[in-house]
Amino acid sequence: MKGNAMKTIVRNLSVAALALLALAVAPGAAPAADPGVRLGMLACEAVPGTRFNLLIMSSVDVKCEFADVNGRERYRGETGIALGADLNLKGMEKITFAVLAATSDYKIGSYALAGKYLGAKASASVGIGGGAAVLLGGGARNFSLQPVALEGNIGLGAAAGLGYLYIEPERK
Repeated sequence: MKGNAMKTIVRNLSVAALALLALAVAPGAAPAADPGVRLGMLACEAVPGTRFNLLIMSSVDVKCEFADVNGRERYRGETGIALGADLNLKGMEKITFAVLAATSDYKIGSYALAGKYLGAKASASVGIGGGAAVLLGGGARNFSLQPVALEGNIGLGAAAGLGYLYIEPERK
């Protein structure tokens, strides 16, 4: 019975993750690029040994790097499920976002991406797995973080709920 329940949970959350990904990358889901919109990539990787999981919420420290044609910025922070279900035992987790900003005054070195982002997040894995997250927020400016590919993870389980990402400039 427990095995069937876990299979059902994983299957349902896999479907939810794929549906979320389809919505995120569907035509019209992302704002069209215009001269005021800056595009870049934010790649985040979980810091080993920092995962905290209470089943209805979870968190893990992350190191992130934002890159665009003008350079790179490094961030550190935390990501997870603020409210939902997290039944994961992950060994590794990475996710890459396309960053969309409706401002023309963004400059590398300003660390304008620092802030809190909220949105939908879902993942599922048996060995190698994946997931997706669409997050909105940021500091004084609003940014949209949209997945460019499935979240990659190695582990066992499934998760879905209100996801979050908090990042700040990495101090050396």
